[in-house]
Amino acid sequence: MDVDHMAHLARMYLDPEQVAEFKNQLGEVLRYVEKLQELDLTGIEPTAHAIPVENVLRSDEVRPCLDHDAALGNAPSSFQGEFEVPSIID
Repeated sequence: MDVDHMAHLARMYLDPEQVAEFKNQLGEVLRYVEKLQELDLTGIEPTAHAIPVENVLRSDEVRPCLDHDAALGNAPSSFQGEFEVPSIID
């Protein structure tokens, strides 16, 4: 892995000391990944999360809401059945 190339892609300037430091750090990461690849993972299913994740959103159900006239009744101003707002572009 070329640290200079990665820095260029990230549009980062690294001085020679930083390049050397990042090369050492990336080397350590890659050595650790090599150690992990030695493990026998036969029969273990891949997971994206260490604990089960559940959808916290409520189900999408049709529920009663304000009717059109009631919603427009709360507006300071309306025009032809729509909310009227001040112009922001001259």
